[in-house]
Amino acid sequence: MEILDWIVLSTTLFFIVVYGALKTKGSATVKDYLLDNNETPWFTVGISVMATQASAITFLSTPGQAYHDGMGFVQFYFGLPLAMIVIAYTFIPIYHKLKVFTAYEYLEQRFNVETRTLASVLFLIQRGLGTGITIYAPSIILSALLGWNLTMLNIIIGVLVIIYTVSGGTKAVNVTQKQQMFVIMSGMFITFFVILAHLPQDVDFSNVLHIAGANGKMDILDFSYNPETRYTFWSGITGGFFLMLSYFGTDQSQVGRYLSGKSIKESQMGLIMNGILKVPMQFFILLTGVLVFVFFQFNDAPLHFNPINVEKVSSSSQKEAYHDLEKQLNQVNIDKKVVNQIYIEQLKHNEYDNPTLRKKMIALSLEEKELRDDAKTLISKADKSAETNDKDYVFLYFIMNYLPKGLLGLLLAVIISAAMSSSASGLNSLAATTAIDLYKRNVPHKSDKHYVYTTQYFTLFWGIVAIGFACVSSLFENLIQLVNIIGSIFYGTVLGIFLIGFYIKYIKGKAVFYGGIISQTIVILIFLQYIFFESNESEKLGYLWLNLIGVVLTLGISFVLQQFFNKKEA
Repeated sequence: MEILDWIVLSTTLFFIVVYGALKTKGSATVKDYLLDNNETPWFTVGISVMATQASAITFLSTPGQAYHDGMGFVQFYFGLPLAMIVIAYTFIPIYHKLKVFTAYEYLEQRFNVETRTLASVLFLIQRGLGTGITIYAPSIILSALLGWNLTMLNIIIGVLVIIYTVSGGTKAVNVTQKQQMFVIMSGMFITFFVILAHLPQDVDFSNVLHIAGANGKMDILDFSYNPETRYTFWSGITGGFFLMLSYFGTDQSQVGRYLSGKSIKESQMGLIMNGILKVPMQFFILLTGVLVFVFFQFNDAPLHFNPINVEKVSSSSQKEAYHDLEKQLNQVNIDKKVVNQIYIEQLKHNEYDNPTLRKKMIALSLEEKELRDDAKTLISKADKSAETNDKDYVFLYFIMNYLPKGLLGLLLAVIISAAMSSSASGLNSLAATTAIDLYKRNVPHKSDKHYVYTTQYFTLFWGIVAIGFACVSSLFENLIQLVNIIGSIFYGTVLGIFLIGFYIKYIKGKAVFYGGIISQTIVILIFLQYIFFESNESEKLGYLWLNLIGVVLTLGISFVLQQFFNKKEA
């Protein structure tokens, strides 16, 4: 990194932390600390909701996802706009009418304290894990870039978030997220056009789409009904819908954002804004990853994108075999440049989409993939504990090696700002749920100031827990999928409990409590099968379906139990 990069990075982060801590200091009441005194306008609600979901993982992992697998991941978000409509016109009026601080307070009023506690604990488990991952993600970047100790970076980033979140509560989260989203979107747009500018002069955006399409990267929609396929239109519109309905409707990290709205209408408008903008935003981020793929059709791509693994294998007994693979890849890179250049020239001059050249491009991509798989095998031999999946390092490699001075600092600021925004929301919601749903419920009749201090202490506690989890995290398939898998394990059951509360008055507290426990147990067993299933990866159930399964199980089991309890009481 150059001096200019350091200046851009440090100035951006320093301003966000100091501004958030000073502007929001001194909340006197719980309502002020947790709900920003219900003074948040709709635009800030919408930005805060978007920033909470758009973690560093979004900007670190999503481009790498597109680089390897194409645009199909966008189908994951197809259920989001529908979920926003349902939440805006069903959930929000109920929450505002009851004047709750957390979503789970409603469950005690509708069912009983046991159901409220169950939902709160399930939330604390999955959000505690998720918040740790949002801290871990940018630490990977700086660790690979600067060679710093990963644990130290987790602690530094976690402490930065804790400073202003403890100080200002929800208002600090809302205020800082506006600056963070500005930095995030500015950085991504600049990067998008920088990539275009670095392509050969005769390659325009239309050519980019042709090259990406020839390599299968623009296959956006999959209408197959195979539940084992991870991302399809149907899994997105169903499993994705229930995941988003649960995340935005019952997860306190999101509920807390729109509970602070000035009115029901302002909260609704903020959510609808998110529903309108979120899918295009994810499409754009994925398209940036596709651009990186096209960029490496004309520039040398490394055999493996994770520099730590490359260093390990290069200093092991496998280094000669690894260097042989690099030589083979160099020839593939040369062939790719030639084939793609001829393909572009024919498109420009003859408007001929040459099928022979398309087949050659696909063959070269397959050859490249085989070489990368062989490299992963060598890395595993060199270090059995190494995580060989390098999807999360693709975008990192590009910004480290090809962005001009100053922009590298800006992109790092983008990713770290995103981590801070989602981590701050996570800590704020974890503290609110612990303080209101567990502590205040069992230690009532204290002063407002007492509960403000208690919430601040819990924010610090959960910050330490999240940092601890970040320090023991390791890459899964890639980070964005890990976060969504964790959510999918728990969200279905919690959503099922809320849907019963809102729509099925027949089912009472005892039935839904035991129904929730049984449902969650079954979902966890299904997930364990997902991990340990001995057959091929393609035969495993796509994790998005866990959301739908959890909802259906909770509804069905609770209904059956209610009938059983009714007969028993008769």
